[in-house]
Amino acid sequence: MTRLIALLALLAAPVVQERPGVGLTLAGATPIIDNDRVTVWDFTWTRGVPEPLERPTTDSVWISVSPSAGDVRYWAKGAPRRAEQSIGSPIRMIAIDLKDHPVAPLKNTSGFPNAFPRPGNNRKVFENDRVIVWDFSWTKDVPTPMHFHDKDVVVVYLGTGTLRSTTPDGKAVDNKWKPADTRFNLGNRIHTETLIEGELRAIITEFK
Repeated sequence: MTRLIALLALLAAPVVQERPGVGLTLAGATPIIDNDRVTVWDFTWTRGVPEPLERPTTDSVWISVSPSAGDVRYWAKGAPRRAEQSIGSPIRMIAIDLKDHPVAPLKNTSGFPNAFPRPGNNRKVFENDRVIVWDFSWTKDVPTPMHFHDKDVVVVYLGTGTLRSTTPDGKAVDNKWKPADTRFNLGNRIHTETLIEGELRAIITEFK
């Protein structure tokens, strides 16, 4: 967190860029997911070019892909924020703008544990009344416990590897991931995950 804070300056000023109905206003941001719950953006700051001060109209989770992979920052709706490009390497971020469309977590009657918390290299990095953010790294050839996803999630991958998802009936699907690949997954799913090649880490944001 301290590394990311060093890259971001939160500055109060009398002139604020406001765009009603728009969450992220960073120049060059590309929307990669948009649905009832979130809009997700991928952007990279040009070295030495600061962004204007803005007052976002949504709560947002920012996840650093590079150079400090996995740093997380939460921006509350309406709080003045400003992103200042560092003098070092370009900074790539995935930003999750949260929409006002709450969905209650599902009751787990599956007989399997919830997806999180889980054993292994797993750490809760942030929680409030809207989200829980987890940092998880898979260990090659070690499956996670079979688990139930009681919440919708956005997964931001921070490594390169192939992850095998296996459902209770034994059906398996292999997916190859690379840094900054991002997916929105609905809840009400049961599976186990096994890293079968590469090294793979993810920041997983669960929505309350």
